[in-house]
Amino acid sequence: MVLIYKIVPEKLWQKAEAKGRFDGSTVDLADGFIHFSQAGQLAETAAKWFSSQTDLWLLAVDADRLGEALRFEPSRGGALFPHLYAPLPLAAVIAARPLPLRPDGRHDFTGLLD
Repeated sequence: MVLIYKIVPEKLWQKAEAKGRFDGSTVDLADGFIHFSQAGQLAETAAKWFSSQTDLWLLAVDADRLGEALRFEPSRGGALFPHLYAPLPLAAVIAARPLPLRPDGRHDFTGLLD
């Protein structure tokens, strides 16, 4: 199983759970795909887009369940990032956990990537 990750504000995650799928954040909808990160990209993604934000959740997603709508495309510095060109079915979400904020304003991924 290949895991990819999505950082989501709690309110958006609650809406997705009620709806049965995640259609994306405002940025995702504007770009036409849902942005994900690989494990090694998460800290940089969190720092760049979610600095000091609370009430976030980290979704671990089984990339194998997303089919051809998932593409790994060059982004920051040419690194390949997963992009999903479809709504995220909740059946592909393996885990959803709160993403805590450390006192220094960075997010703490300890124990969340296992």
